[in-house]
Amino acid sequence: MALREIVLWPDARLSTVCAPVSEITDDIRHLVVDMFETMYDAPGRGLAAPQVGELIRLFVMDATWKEGEKSPLAMINPEVVSVSEEVCEIEEACLSIPGVSAHVTRPTRIEMRWKDLDGEIQTRAFEGVDARIIQHEFDHLEGLVHFDRLDPKSRSLLEEAYL
Repeated sequence: MALREIVLWPDARLSTVCAPVSEITDDIRHLVVDMFETMYDAPGRGLAAPQVGELIRLFVMDATWKEGEKSPLAMINPEVVSVSEEVCEIEEACLSIPGVSAHVTRPTRIEMRWKDLDGEIQTRAFEGVDARIIQHEFDHLEGLVHFDRLDPKSRSLLEEAYL
């Protein structure tokens, strides 16, 4: 299909809570194809709709493609069902904030509910890299970037490095 331009922080669209997808149309399916193409080209492991300027609750991800086997997943109107109490801190990067990564603490396990491209409701638990990617992309749908997960001093230092 087509590569989309990735929106760069501090663009206001990245701070906007996204609207639910009301219907899974051919336009939504084409957007998903474009988002995967853009994500793989970037190269990233996840991409949320607001990162390509679409303020809707949709993201795509593929945690394994860089190791050789693709496992693409699109989540439409995702909801967090539960998260683990156990957390870990891992360095995260973002396609919308190129060149700057941050150590972010997140739950190690998450259970999600979402619609797939056929409109079917899916529920599944994720852990490891998958859980990390999902939480990062879900944050984008809530108008958050990984800088928003940092203490004020760390955030300020990274913002200065980026801006």
